[in-house]
Amino acid sequence: MVELHKHGALLTLRYLPPYGDRDERAYLDALIEIGRNESAFALLAVFAGGGGLSPAGEREQALWFKATRERFERHCRALAIVRPDANPRMIETFQRLWSMPLTATSDEQAARRFITQHMETA
Repeated sequence: MVELHKHGALLTLRYLPPYGDRDERAYLDALIEIGRNESAFALLAVFAGGGGLSPAGEREQALWFKATRERFERHCRALAIVRPDANPRMIETFQRLWSMPLTATSDEQAARRFITQHMETA
């Protein structure tokens, strides 16, 4: 199940069970929607750790990272990734892509606090 919700400046992307046949396309479409943002936002991305992408989906995601990097960098004030396997290496990987404040954690409430803190100072 993939959902993208907007509440004020907060975008919440969820990719969670139950997984379905259309989830990969829905996830990639959600990335496209996120990449179209023209105003400041924070992104909370919640993943259950399953629902991996196909090789074609991985390529499309990588192309999205490349195509939207400048716009994402300009408009995203903070990024919090929630995954059960979150670790410091994950943060380092994403810091190579973007310079906005970001975190990766297994705790959604901690991620929300991080987002709130950085939205207040933006």
